[in-house]
Amino acid sequence: MEEKQVRLQKYMAECGIASRRKCEELISQGKVEVNNQTVTELGTKINPKKDIVTCNGKNVENEGSKIYILLNKPIGYVTTVKDQFNRDSILDLVKVKERIVPVGRLDMYTSGAIILTNDGEFVYKVTHPKHEIEKTYNVTLKGIVTKNDIDKLKSGVDIGNYITRKCEAKILKIDKEKNISRIQVVIHEGKNRQVRKMCEAIGKKVLALHRSKIGKIDVKDLELGKWRYLTKDEIKSFKKDI
Repeated sequence: MEEKQVRLQKYMAECGIASRRKCEELISQGKVEVNNQTVTELGTKINPKKDIVTCNGKNVENEGSKIYILLNKPIGYVTTVKDQFNRDSILDLVKVKERIVPVGRLDMYTSGAIILTNDGEFVYKVTHPKHEIEKTYNVTLKGIVTKNDIDKLKSGVDIGNYITRKCEAKILKIDKEKNISRIQVVIHEGKNRQVRKMCEAIGKKVLALHRSKIGKIDVKDLELGKWRYLTKDEIKSFKKDI
């Protein structure tokens, strides 16, 4: 079956670039590219599913086709799209017709909040260090955490060729009988296994690690392994932060 072709100016207008007449002007002025080739013919047709359209250097995409999903990831799942070892992936948990990718990473043994989307620009912005999106982690540690340990985490610790930036940290619970502590750490960075390495830097072994929030979006009402679409308000508030 032949895939649907649409006129370029119609597609641009549907994506909210401008009115159809204004889009025709942009095309005639040589400001629009299709698959990296400048297009000036007003009769040009494109396949929205395959062709990449840019206007003044920015991607033209239909926001109506964008989806944003929040998953409460269980332990034992990787966050890569393709895994060379054929391990269970979070994409096995989220079954949608759109091709989605995870925004950032969580290691296999960390549970909690992760966003998946088909919005490439959103992925780039959220994962870029300059936007400093907060990530909140609840950590169960072996041993008793002291105020001095927390102060060290807050000030920054050496995790191997890198000193972490100042962050928020607090003690949630101390269980002397079981010899375990629960703490909360809020970071703005995203170094590989950062929270685990931070805890190792204060001499504590991580027994369990859970990301409870990304920005202001949390998974407290979402069961492990379950997912939901982000609301329009959540998407708007997230985009404001980036």
